[in-house]
Amino acid sequence: MALSAQKVKVAQPGRHGDGRGLFLYVKPSGARSWVLRYQLQGRRRDLGLGPYPEVSLAMARERAADARRLIVEGKDPIAKKRQAKPKTFKEAALELIERKRPGWKNAKHAAQWTATLEAYVFPKIGQVQVAKIETADVIGALTPIWSKKPETANRVRQRIEAVIDYASALGVRSGDNPARWRGHLDHLLPKPTKVRAVKHHPALAHREIATFLQELSRRSGVAARALRFTVLTAARSGETRGLKWDEIDLENRIWTIPGDRMKAGKEHRVPLSADAIACLGPRRGDDTLAFESETKPGKPISDMSMTAVLRRMGRNKITVHGFRSTFRDWAGETTGFPREVIEAALAHGIKDKAEAAYARSDLFDKRRDLMDAWSRVACQREAGANAVVLA
Repeated sequence: MALSAQKVKVAQPGRHGDGRGLFLYVKPSGARSWVLRYQLQGRRRDLGLGPYPEVSLAMARERAADARRLIVEGKDPIAKKRQAKPKTFKEAALELIERKRPGWKNAKHAAQWTATLEAYVFPKIGQVQVAKIETADVIGALTPIWSKKPETANRVRQRIEAVIDYASALGVRSGDNPARWRGHLDHLLPKPTKVRAVKHHPALAHREIATFLQELSRRSGVAARALRFTVLTAARSGETRGLKWDEIDLENRIWTIPGDRMKAGKEHRVPLSADAIACLGPRRGDDTLAFESETKPGKPISDMSMTAVLRRMGRNKITVHGFRSTFRDWAGETTGFPREVIEAALAHGIKDKAEAAYARSDLFDKRRDLMDAWSRVACQREAGANAVVLA
């Protein structure tokens, strides 16, 4: 039998039906709440409609009727309720990260998103409803780091924008995105690239490279070999540290770095000089690291191990990454190799879209000549090592 207002008020602990799936649940404590039980696609669901007396019998019946209309349309009232529930910025951000996680090429992206938002955004606007975030909130989160860490700040802005776009797509927010750059924040904040000059990695002068490598050759250990290899290939340190033997073709002197290990996400082939190959040591199993940690078997050397070699050599003013600049300066100032060959050797993408559209080749043969020339100069393989090399 249908419930009445009086029956609801005096009902004993248990479940009391009003018909068509609407129930009043009474706990032993006397607390009362409304639940609509329904089935959708063969699955039983219980939709909470609110507590009594805040939700009266008449209100419960009205809410149950609204839910049944959705069910008739094939929609799930519980999903609709969750979607309509106000979300804080932090809730929306963490949801977005989980949704994007399967599409990211490695777990580091999720960690970077979470770390930057936790450091710079959640303390400011994490508990603010994402539907109510305004331009002033975004500016308040960005201002403390906009001048000090412009690159990081711009990435944070992009992530705030993505979270708010996600909330709009869910239907829990409407209106323009207050974190958008073009036509909005670009009028309120200086362009990140104009905030301060780009800080370059301290680099060794190219005229000193032969002396440096001669000194380095007197040092033993995996990290010293890895550093020498990094210098001779103009690679990034992470590319060297993660090198496995199945990436090396000794017969053709080619190192093929998979796209998932490259900054640009594209496979990159590196022509290897004889001096670079000598740094690898004896060939081992395909799935083993060429520069394996001496203290943690099966693990690559740490990202600080090559830096530690520099420090032990007393080279405190240069960085491992700076050797890419050393190579770039040498190639640009003392050789006749075209700029695009040099940039390809560094695995730099072409920023000009029109130029990139025509760049179908990786210029491998010309890069082979360039890297052999670099090796001769760096390792003093011939008397005329400082002579200008013409491509």
